[in-house]
Amino acid sequence: MLQKWSKMSLSMILAAVLAFMVSACGNSNGGSPNSSGAQKTEPAQTQPAQTEAAQKPAEKQFTLTAAGSTFVYPLFSKMFAEYNKLHPNVQVNYQSIGSGGGIKQLTAGTVDFAASDAFMKDEDIAKIKNGVIHIPVTVGAVAVIYNIDGVEKGLKLTQDTLAGIYLGKITKWNDPKLTADNPDVKLPDLAITPVFRSDGSGTTSIFTDYLSTVNAEWKDKVGKGTSVQFPVGIGGKGNEGVAGQVKQTPGAIGYAELAYADKNKIAYAQLRNKDGKFVYPSLEAASLAAASAAANMPEDTRVSIVEKPGEKSYGIVGFTWALLNTQYDDADKKQAVIDLLKWVYRDGQQYSEDLLYAKIPEAIAKINDKNMEKIK
Repeated sequence: MLQKWSKMSLSMILAAVLAFMVSACGNSNGGSPNSSGAQKTEPAQTQPAQTEAAQKPAEKQFTLTAAGSTFVYPLFSKMFAEYNKLHPNVQVNYQSIGSGGGIKQLTAGTVDFAASDAFMKDEDIAKIKNGVIHIPVTVGAVAVIYNIDGVEKGLKLTQDTLAGIYLGKITKWNDPKLTADNPDVKLPDLAITPVFRSDGSGTTSIFTDYLSTVNAEWKDKVGKGTSVQFPVGIGGKGNEGVAGQVKQTPGAIGYAELAYADKNKIAYAQLRNKDGKFVYPSLEAASLAAASAAANMPEDTRVSIVEKPGEKSYGIVGFTWALLNTQYDDADKKQAVIDLLKWVYRDGQQYSEDLLYAKIPEAIAKINDKNMEKIK
């Protein structure tokens, strides 16, 4: 009986071992035999592959601070918004406080770059610890705006009558000198109120540069600059301030960037140019001035372009310069500033004409490229 039981136990043990071996063999290959009798194999387990976005490091975020010209503000607003769409990690906080204010902040080292419609003098450049270069970013015309009831267009001004108004020598709109130039316009017996910029202004620099160029008395008594002592009139802060004063003051006359005049639907005058033609401020006139400047642009780009010859030329035209340091302590921020400004004076120029600014000619853009290389 014991011998029989031993034989049966041994048979059972062998069967169990065989079953286990078959099962283990099948499980180790992870599946059933295929049609050829070979066992399927599963790939070794690995960590899930990371996506390209997960592998790419997050872009560093930048908020660049800048300040200055109100003249260029409509264009900069558009450009910086479009740049942010292309580069979401870069935002520009631009304060439209006037060219003089921008230069002060650059000198104090509180902004990453400034903008000015007046180029800096040597003595002012010397005050900037980290140096400065001038990068022309646009060209625009300064409109002579006015508020005369019933005269929405057609007013003509010569170089001398405009200077005479701001010198306080012509005080009524029906002055014989004005009526002589405007035989087809009924000018009223209305006092003239000149309006000027109360803040340090590149637009004032362009305007007074023009008056100094065309009128000897103005040059001797008042001169040119971002801030001058105007003999008569009232002040307004920024292009928008001057435009606002003119719009609300009957008989007022002022000067503002063409885009402000156009946007606010304020009448602006025709000026007699160097060739004796009366012309309105325009994109074409600004483009002609830019092309003229490009032919003789100095390396430092500091040049006046008022009162250039040509039948279609308009006298009160100027550059806006971005003012960049030649040295930045933060290498990453330096590169962000360089990339932004290169885009502004190249690809960003596509937004100029719709806002009545002239594009920077290629010859000037190439000078900008060389000057940007000076930034360390």
